[in-house]
Amino acid sequence: MFSFLRYPINLLICRHLHLSIPLMTEKNNKKTIWAWAMFDWANQAYNMVITSTIFPAYYVAITANKLTGDTVTFFGHKYVNTVLSNYILAVSYLLIVIMLPILTSIADYKGHKKLYLQLFTWMGSLACMGLFFFTMDTFEFSMICFGLASVGYCGGFVFYNSYLPQIATVDQQDAVSAKGFIYGFAGSIVVQVLCFIFVLFPQWFGITDDLAARISFLIVGFWWIGFSFIAFYLLPKGEPNAGSHKYNVFTGGFKELAKVFKKVKELPLLKRFLPAFFFYSVGVQTIMLVAANFGAKELKMPDDHLISIILIIQVVAIIGATITAKMSAKYGNVKVLSVIVGIWCLICAGVYFIANEQQFYVAAIVVGIVMGGVQSLSRSTYSKYIPQNIPDTASYFSFYDVTEKLSIVVGLFTFGFVEAVTHEMRDSALVLDGFFAMGLILLLVLMVAEGKTKSAATVTA
Repeated sequence: MFSFLRYPINLLICRHLHLSIPLMTEKNNKKTIWAWAMFDWANQAYNMVITSTIFPAYYVAITANKLTGDTVTFFGHKYVNTVLSNYILAVSYLLIVIMLPILTSIADYKGHKKLYLQLFTWMGSLACMGLFFFTMDTFEFSMICFGLASVGYCGGFVFYNSYLPQIATVDQQDAVSAKGFIYGFAGSIVVQVLCFIFVLFPQWFGITDDLAARISFLIVGFWWIGFSFIAFYLLPKGEPNAGSHKYNVFTGGFKELAKVFKKVKELPLLKRFLPAFFFYSVGVQTIMLVAANFGAKELKMPDDHLISIILIIQVVAIIGATITAKMSAKYGNVKVLSVIVGIWCLICAGVYFIANEQQFYVAAIVVGIVMGGVQSLSRSTYSKYIPQNIPDTASYFSFYDVTEKLSIVVGLFTFGFVEAVTHEMRDSALVLDGFFAMGLILLLVLMVAEGKTKSAATVTA
């Protein structure tokens, strides 16, 4: 699991090291796969600290006011604090939905996949560093940084995901996808423990509690960009798909997007998978983003308890991703996904009845088991459904990532709206269960269609 340790950290300045860089995409190359997984090791620190643990706890604490309750003012408009953070995340994901189809098609057309990977990573990591200055005096600026960090994380991930079919053969994509998530979970744990030291023991460093939290945001930014240089250096460049056409970059990008969209509509299994993925992702992604706020606000859990519970989720998720990859090889991706989404349905319904920390811990362990599995298996399933050995994987994966980000937009707005109306986060969680149920139904339909396709192929053979 931790085989990356045998590679030198000074790879960050490795132009002086005798390491070969793959000029052409050689599938199943161990060094390339390691570099790809190390990008997950780098950027999941954001997902852990900013979206799941320290930032949500810090945000709820700093925006609490004895006079105004949980209300905050953002550019002259008043919002419930957690509703505002959900709305800002939703807007950031909506920006990704609008931008990425165009950017990915341009990236494929001009071969700039790695360039966009770098640009979004720099944006996200610098925005995380900007959160170091988060006080109520800099509230608007800090919330903009919060949104930009989300844009950078999501934007980089779409180009990262698009490398999967280029670096691994179909039979290896489940394992490679799981490896990426395992590295990500492991890296996030290391960063969380490091930040944990500052947050729990600020007196060791002679600093205040709020400064300790803000230092953790700075650590995330440096970790994120620092380890990303491994992927920047060793991953192959994108291969241009412009051919002999003379279109300008924007015209060519739109034409590439239209071409890929037409191909997606002609792939029957892919067409069925994307709607299922959308519906269950509404629930999965939203629960992961609001879990810490739920613990802090509904159960009044202290920061150290919240951090420890998210750490437990990450550790268990490593096990879940590993088990899921092995089960998919035996039973098939869609069957395993259906079971996992069924478990998510039960979890989401159970959230409504959680009344204490002990119950929250039990739910967190179950979430951890299915969280890594549903993410890694969804990515590899989509990768298997798209055409293999093609240069324009970023354009294909833009449909996957746009579907995921659009589901987050719907989920966060739904969660925030229901909370704003009922003033109960539990009601919001119950509404999300309907999305899980629809996703499960569509997966079962996909399973039937996949069975018919395999039967037809067997008869033809």
